[in-house]
Amino acid sequence: MSTASFNERVGAALMVLASPEKAVAMRAYMRDQFDYFGVPTPQRRAVLMPIFRELKGADASRLIELAEGLWALPQRECQYAAVDLLARYRKVLALEHLPALFALAQRKSWWDSVDGLAGIAGDVVRAERKRDPACQIHMDHALRHENMWVRRIAMLHQLGWRGETDVPRLFRHARELAPETDFFIRKAIGWALRDYAWHDPHAIRGFLDDARDVLSPLSLREAGKNLSRLP
Repeated sequence: MSTASFNERVGAALMVLASPEKAVAMRAYMRDQFDYFGVPTPQRRAVLMPIFRELKGADASRLIELAEGLWALPQRECQYAAVDLLARYRKVLALEHLPALFALAQRKSWWDSVDGLAGIAGDVVRAERKRDPACQIHMDHALRHENMWVRRIAMLHQLGWRGETDVPRLFRHARELAPETDFFIRKAIGWALRDYAWHDPHAIRGFLDDARDVLSPLSLREAGKNLSRLP
């Protein structure tokens, strides 16, 4: 199956479910930055699953090539489909494929696509860390990337790790990004800290006390949202 025919199949499947009314609402929600078919996530995933199943056994290069092809299409659901494809076969990806994920994050960039890629990058690093504990240095480098969205990926890559979280690295990343003024970076700092608070609220309380003069009000507010409900 060529990239062109794959794109045609994905586009045709989504077109069947297209809703102009929903497309208008979706476009407005994303500040009119992207075109939409108007297909909600559950329906999108259901209709594309049979197509994605056919790719079982494909290598990482092929999957990335197909994802890049979807990324080039105008409708936003196609970028979501690319993220879903890579997430489905994330075990095929390795550290060497992180640059390809970062490259996608820098095209048609917004929080919706970037956060999906952050989850995939995090899964890749988490799996590799079992073999090479030092591999997270790749995310240290990403934290200093010139592109803000790649830095957001680095800040968010440990979401959901709970007891496997490298806590000193989490706190170091938060401090390193704290001087940035961009809303999405400040929000990511708070989100990453809030996520870890579910596992160790005491550690987050201590960090917020220590870093209160460094973190932005937005990061502090986001990080502390659930602390009052935790032991």
